[in-house]
Amino acid sequence: MWRRFYLFSKLPIRPIGSIPIPISSSIHHLSVSTKPTFQTPVALSDCFLRSSFSTAMGSSPATVSLLKLNDLRDNKGAQQKKRRKGRGIGSGKGKTAGRGHKGQRARGGVKLGFEGGQTPLRRRLPKRGFKNPFSLTFQPVGLGKIARLINAGRIDSSELITMKTLKETRAIGKQIKDGVRLMGRGAELIKWPIHLEVSRVTVRAREAVEAAGGSIRKVHYNKLGFRALLNPEWFEKKRRLLPKAARPPPKLWNKVDAIGRLPAPTKPIPFCPEERAAAKAAMGPPPAPKPTPAII
Repeated sequence: MWRRFYLFSKLPIRPIGSIPIPISSSIHHLSVSTKPTFQTPVALSDCFLRSSFSTAMGSSPATVSLLKLNDLRDNKGAQQKKRRKGRGIGSGKGKTAGRGHKGQRARGGVKLGFEGGQTPLRRRLPKRGFKNPFSLTFQPVGLGKIARLINAGRIDSSELITMKTLKETRAIGKQIKDGVRLMGRGAELIKWPIHLEVSRVTVRAREAVEAAGGSIRKVHYNKLGFRALLNPEWFEKKRRLLPKAARPPPKLWNKVDAIGRLPAPTKPIPFCPEERAAAKAAMGPPPAPKPTPAII
């Protein structure tokens, strides 16, 4: 090491910034016999340290780095061992494990929301509103959007437009919870007859479609029926048969026109009063009202 330091001391040093760089070899031959000049002792030690690292790592002093992978460590105190309780009095947390003797805190504690016996907050505040368990969520779609998709050639107006058609053409989103509601937005764009099957329809939308010579049928699908309608490939992948269309519950009989068809139909069904009566008859008679018990 000292021989390397002696040979290195023969080289004149010219500081550039904070890193000293040796002068070229031609100037080195002219200045071998002269006494070497140094700027400061700090520059010599820094250059000697960088020269030693460059010799070991095979790179120039200007590109050598003092950081190596085998020197990476966490900061002191970054990782601490988990304190083990109840493992003897020598640990300082044995016996009672830091809980003390007796009392509520020394035992299992209390349930969430307990305030020591006084009326808890959840009972002091009044109730407000309620959540209807029978509410239905429909995804809206306007007639104007359907008319623009027909003009763009993405929907064939000669075929039946179902909820599967609206989903495939991205007229509605992917998440269809309880069905699709047809809205009257852009009703003035409907100038030709179209036939649709949706879950619900507004009065303005129905009048606009029927005025153009089309028809709208409100059909019912349950959760499994919607999966079979929108994604029948799932049943084929699982090697299952398509389920039969479910009848609507009694509360929805006056809100739908017919039971949904599976798989997704492509041709509209002629809509007339006789067929509407036949569809109502296919759903079965309404259930008889339950007799009220007599109060004695």
